[in-house]
Amino acid sequence: MSLSDPHIDTVLQHSGMAIFDPDTHCAPVAMPSMRTSTVRFANMDALDKAQAAKGRGERVATYGRVGLQTHAAFEQVLCDLEGGTRAYLAPSGMAAISLAMLALLNTGEHVLVADCAYGPVRYLDRTVFSRMGVEASYCRASPEALEAAVRPNTRVLYIESPGSLLMEMLDLPALVQWAQEHSLVVVADNTWGSGYIYRPLAMGVDVSVMAATKYLGGHSDLMMGAVVARDVGLNRRLGENHYALGLTVSADDVWLALRGVRTLGIRMRQSAAHALQVCEFLAERPEVLQIFHPAWPEDMGHALWQRDCTGSNGLLSVALDMSPAGVRRLIDALTLFGIGYSWGGYESLVSLVDPAALASHSYWARQHETRLSADCVVRLYIGLEDPRDLIADLKQAFEVARQG
Repeated sequence: MSLSDPHIDTVLQHSGMAIFDPDTHCAPVAMPSMRTSTVRFANMDALDKAQAAKGRGERVATYGRVGLQTHAAFEQVLCDLEGGTRAYLAPSGMAAISLAMLALLNTGEHVLVADCAYGPVRYLDRTVFSRMGVEASYCRASPEALEAAVRPNTRVLYIESPGSLLMEMLDLPALVQWAQEHSLVVVADNTWGSGYIYRPLAMGVDVSVMAATKYLGGHSDLMMGAVVARDVGLNRRLGENHYALGLTVSADDVWLALRGVRTLGIRMRQSAAHALQVCEFLAERPEVLQIFHPAWPEDMGHALWQRDCTGSNGLLSVALDMSPAGVRRLIDALTLFGIGYSWGGYESLVSLVDPAALASHSYWARQHETRLSADCVVRLYIGLEDPRDLIADLKQAFEVARQG
């Protein structure tokens, strides 16, 4: 490691910094929120140059929707995290997914979707793709399963690793190799890794999408998504659709994300360490049938996690040998876990995994434990509280559920 190749923690503190003012020769440490709806130019030549640069696909602000220095700074941080050349911001993670899909798919084309991917992708399919004449197929994300589902008009492979709900690790290098053999563009949801502990673009993925709502922002106070790519042609397609769809993000939200990302490494490492301590506690509970967490040695994807990731985070799911009513009592009895669907912030959360959503996951069907019930899977997000307190809270909640 040298100054020419700094560690990602160092990059996070120096990427996207404000430049020095040419007159005062000073600059703020924290990039300010630069809000504007209109961009003005010194003269027509300056405007012409900006329009020409925009036409070449460069990041140039000719109107406030694109954002000024605050937006550009956060986009640069995302590129440095993911190893991309351009980043496009969207109002949410789902908006980022929609941008990527709409930019890469045309009427009459087909997309293969890993069946472990974020559930709302199926809603996008039902409500938008179906009207556009785009078909989607869902299957296990393995070369063998995909080979059976690929069609002559397939153009995109959409994956998420680890997968939603059960944290299924995918073999990205193998999937990328298969996709390249079929001339498919690979889009990966990398919200779990957020460019810090997992870098799909470095493994050959073409487009990475992330919800900055989660770990990148880190404080549960903003909604934002991002699309990152490195190929010039793909960047042009993404940029054209980003502009055509009118996607924009508040400068104040970008400022919050830029502030939050500076502590991404510290927060993610701490949350991951806490999660493993909680896993150790859960593994000793008689009610726990299986823990889904790639960093947990007993997880089915642990070897892939060891090979491809540089760390973990605080998200895990647990299959419980309890009645549905007992699981609900358990959740209601928790005092330090908020009941909510998000994750990646500083606070711990709990949610009951939708049995219908699990039923569509081939990973769930392949579990060896025949006692597993789709009605009894809980997702836990382990935040920054002292893990001893979280464990004590879980222990008392199990007792309440048992006595009920």
